[in-house]
Amino acid sequence: MSELEPLIADLALILICAGVMTLLFKKLKQPVVLGYIVAGFLASPNMSYMPSVTDLEGIHLWSEIGVIFLLFALGLEFSFRKILRMGAAPIIAATAIIFAMMLVGIFTGYVFGWNKMDCIYLGGMLAMSSTTIIFKAFDDMGLRQKRFAGLVLSVLIIEDILAIVLMVMLSTMAVSKEFEGSQMLMSILKLVFFLVLWFVVGIYLIPLFLRKVRSLMSDETLLITALALCFGMVVIASHVGFSAAFGAFIMGSILAETVEAEKIEHLVNPVKDLFGAIFFVSVGMMVDVALIVEYIVPILCIIAAIMLGQTVLSTGGFLLAGQPLKTAMQCSFSLTQIGEFAFILATMGTSLGVTSDFLYPIVVAVSVFTTFTTPYMIRLASPAYGVVERILPKRWLNKLERYASDSEEPETETQKSHWYAYLKQVAVIILIHSVLCMALIALMLYFGEPFISGLLPQPWANVVTALLTVILCAPFLWALMRQGSRSANAMTLWNSGRAARIKLLAFQLLRLVISAAFVSYIFGHTVRWGGMLGLFIVLAIVFTIVFSPHLEKQGERINKTFNDNLTQREREE
Repeated sequence: MSELEPLIADLALILICAGVMTLLFKKLKQPVVLGYIVAGFLASPNMSYMPSVTDLEGIHLWSEIGVIFLLFALGLEFSFRKILRMGAAPIIAATAIIFAMMLVGIFTGYVFGWNKMDCIYLGGMLAMSSTTIIFKAFDDMGLRQKRFAGLVLSVLIIEDILAIVLMVMLSTMAVSKEFEGSQMLMSILKLVFFLVLWFVVGIYLIPLFLRKVRSLMSDETLLITALALCFGMVVIASHVGFSAAFGAFIMGSILAETVEAEKIEHLVNPVKDLFGAIFFVSVGMMVDVALIVEYIVPILCIIAAIMLGQTVLSTGGFLLAGQPLKTAMQCSFSLTQIGEFAFILATMGTSLGVTSDFLYPIVVAVSVFTTFTTPYMIRLASPAYGVVERILPKRWLNKLERYASDSEEPETETQKSHWYAYLKQVAVIILIHSVLCMALIALMLYFGEPFISGLLPQPWANVVTALLTVILCAPFLWALMRQGSRSANAMTLWNSGRAARIKLLAFQLLRLVISAAFVSYIFGHTVRWGGMLGLFIVLAIVFTIVFSPHLEKQGERINKTFNDNLTQREREE
């Protein structure tokens, strides 16, 4: 009789424990996530009275796959366009909350004398509330349609995006073992570069691909294709130095803009639930009762810091974002827990070996307690507002209400600055097409040049490399120099007077200089022509690109395709 593989036996034990616990927690009307954590504790080696998991490395590998699916599903649930339409209020509130709670976490760790990395990671964990737990709590309590619930979910989406940035920054700190500002700046610039590149290229290519093969797509093939794209981006992100979870999130956010997004989300959900359950069960395996008893004082202090910090500081963040006091308190009382990203950050810190062993079980214990109290804190918001309303002077309440009403007044078209709209449009054009040109130049110099050098002798290989690179970049160089120059805002400003025309010409000259710099870089790193000859070639190429009707049509066609792909889901709905 063949012997069963330990990993299969462990999976059977995990799923049995998870199934029993989820049924029990459903009966008790508690979040299922807590059932998974309790199941992990029961199946862990720390529980000597029950059968235990033996292949911890295999379970750890599966839990990493669970993180990938969780982040992929998170990316599928929102689109960048929805984020932009939310306005400034959620962005202001989320930024203020994250900054304030990070300081609370860092200060709390510092009080207990923990090392620097433990304090920073604790701050990151405390800054992120649980999207899954809050969403489930609002659903169970029938609050999904309330105004404050919509604002909370918008803030959570912003927090999830900033959490991805935070994960990249903390992993960079952990690897470099330093906190140099220049390294951090380079990491952020690298993040922005790849984020823009992947999003623009993905939005342009993936909807086109899905439309071409739509007649061949069954549920099975669509699921396999979506997972192939997800794990392909995971591999790419890992190769350029980002986490696998970040790559999954990016691909999810790209697919969220396609018309197949809802169907993909529906197909991926069962797979996500399976591997997500394994991830949360693996979290429960990290619970060590002895460590919890030993660190009971820090656990209680961190719980108090979350409760007080979120209810007081988050209220201030929502007030700063222009919300009425009652709405601000309802929002802040909903955020008094930590969840998925705290586990992910704790897992990352442990795997990188930069955080102490006690931090993980402490965070799990804090998360379990704050998850239990979430529904009660949501219900407590209205009575707490009644108390505050009685205590605060009337003139303070009136000032807060006036500030909120002033912040919520819609901005009319006449109040919007044409300069602001024009500069924002030009900035986006320069950013996107500069990133695309840099990516094409890098591909040609690192891959194209060695290949061409193997086919042709010098100096012809360098000349061909330079010309091919310029030809590939030409549509984007045209857009960099010309796109948006005849927009409604630009024409309005042009007709407004001589001073505005001079400024517009100055911005146009700046765009020409940036494009010329790209062309100069290409020839400088290939044929190395300098002096008057190099200057003449650069100017001739720039002049040809600017006034080329073929490139104009091609640039407009690329821009139209991108915008159609970006708005396709909204138009179909």
